[in-house]
Amino acid sequence: MIFVISRIIIENVKPILNDGEKSIKRICGETVRVSADIFSHGHETVKARIAYKHESRDEWRHSEMKGMGNDTWEGSFTVSMKGTYIYTVEAWSDTFTLWLNNIAKWKEAGENIAPDLLEGILLIREKCHPRAENEIAELEKLLEKLENGEFKDPLDEISRPLIYGIITKNWAKDDFVSYEKELTVEAVEKARIFRSWYEMFPRSQGTKPNVSGTFRDCINRLPDIADMGFDLIYLTPIHPIGITNRRGKNGSKKCEKGDPGSPWAIGNEKGGHKSINPDLGTMDDFLEFVNKARGFGIDIAMDIAFQCSPDHPYVKEHPEWFRRRIDGSIRYAENPPKRYYDIYPLDFDTRDKEGLWNELKSIFIFWAEKGIRVFRVDNPHTKPFDFWEWILKEVKREFPDTVFLAEAFTRPKVMYELSKIGFTLSYSYFTWRNFNYEIMEYFREIESYPISEHFWPVLFTNTPDILTENLRVNGRPAFIYRAFLAATLSPSWGIYSGYELCENAGIEGTEEYLNSEKYEIKVRDWNSTGNIKGFISSLNGARRENPVFSHFGNTTFLETGNPNIVAYLRTYEDSSALMLVNINPREAHTAYIDLPPESLGIRNFDSYILEDLLTKERMYFHGNKIIITLYPEKRAGMVLVRV
Repeated sequence: MIFVISRIIIENVKPILNDGEKSIKRICGETVRVSADIFSHGHETVKARIAYKHESRDEWRHSEMKGMGNDTWEGSFTVSMKGTYIYTVEAWSDTFTLWLNNIAKWKEAGENIAPDLLEGILLIREKCHPRAENEIAELEKLLEKLENGEFKDPLDEISRPLIYGIITKNWAKDDFVSYEKELTVEAVEKARIFRSWYEMFPRSQGTKPNVSGTFRDCINRLPDIADMGFDLIYLTPIHPIGITNRRGKNGSKKCEKGDPGSPWAIGNEKGGHKSINPDLGTMDDFLEFVNKARGFGIDIAMDIAFQCSPDHPYVKEHPEWFRRRIDGSIRYAENPPKRYYDIYPLDFDTRDKEGLWNELKSIFIFWAEKGIRVFRVDNPHTKPFDFWEWILKEVKREFPDTVFLAEAFTRPKVMYELSKIGFTLSYSYFTWRNFNYEIMEYFREIESYPISEHFWPVLFTNTPDILTENLRVNGRPAFIYRAFLAATLSPSWGIYSGYELCENAGIEGTEEYLNSEKYEIKVRDWNSTGNIKGFISSLNGARRENPVFSHFGNTTFLETGNPNIVAYLRTYEDSSALMLVNINPREAHTAYIDLPPESLGIRNFDSYILEDLLTKERMYFHGNKIIITLYPEKRAGMVLVRV
């Protein structure tokens, strides 16, 4: 028996997730930087490259890797199309470079290199076989002159860029080896990711107290939402709402006449997850709203909550899809010590798993066929990972541009697993990070390898379930600086409607809103005194002006000499921006910042101008030390760029 073992080792390839079983993520146009440890025995010289291709193509492309020392090699390639890219690392023995380096050293040491030169000529004839006629002619001319001894310095001739390029390009790849795995990258269009989210209850967009707003009212809100710079409206569930055990105001168990109930208690005699709540209008009204929104440059995201009210058609049609208690009754949704008597959870391990899973898939497909391509998924961490891995792949197979947001406020490793198995975007812990060290530690964590390869957060300032103590206690100044952080720390950020009005009436000791919109219809004055709509508009405008805001993982935090001020640089290719924000909602504070060399294109002794993209104010500086004072409300944060 003959054992053939590669002379070359390829290991420690990065980036890689779950030993190559999961895909990393990139935005179309971004670079994938690949590194690997590649080496052979003794003094053998190796060459390496990345092999990559889009899943739709048959032909592999290649990108050269360079040795960085200590047998570490690095290279890169660009993902230009949406979809899945496949990549791996290849290496081979570089016998030509080994020979050339050795003979050069012998020559320098005064050795007779004539025998080695003859050996090299034979090696070139054996190993180098160009196909292009001009290359064949150039190489033959070289070899004839070498054999006839016509060159005063043969090594100089062989090392000429033209000749060296011909030889290395066409040299046989001895001991060729590929990395044992083919890795994958999921490339997503920037327009699907670089978004400002606006969450709203359609029933609260009307003008009459205790009367449900409609999709017609939602259409009337579009100019206002567009003026604030939002390009994605996320609707809370729009389906019929259950009657049985309907919850009343502030989530009380007792429901009064006229209480609309929670939209997340989905389903009644009017239909389930594929139906429209008739209080909101018809399917045609909904589709008109979707089309009108597009006219304002706004897409619509839908909430998908795989749970049912006791009145949902599934309960009668498929009782086997629900868990039973020992007395035979269907188990309510539970989160001890709470029980939600208006909701039945689905049993994902039902004996009719195939029927249930396919029906849930059909919900996504139904709405995707209506033109919806963004889905916010409620509580995905309470459903099996294998279900999500299957259904997300199935939906993306039919609608590849679909974006899924995981609403999973749960343990970090569970959140990260959901992002690895196919969720495009994720909720995050940003909502509760208030102090400077908390903010810096959290973003350093999610921008570190390997988390940064797959976890893309949407930074929500608030949600219908979350009114933080910071917002409740500190009011408008806190609303301003939290919006600043959210909008400038991630390509995806969002607010729950009412934030622009600085609504902060909450129930003390909880994160619940007082008179929560989850259980009642609200009518608002969208231009009430104290609103921050203009500030939000300026944030979204600044985001559109600079490409640094449309990419993940490009943040560097800077020392400010003051824990009340957070400073960070964001860079992408040749663009950069410096953010400064006062996170103390009660006092003015000053930052003393030493900018890193060359940041913002500034050298130590330059004089230069920085412009605040929020206010268009320009300031003159000299050198890389800047001093700026920030005030609550009137100048809580600055987005500075070089002009």
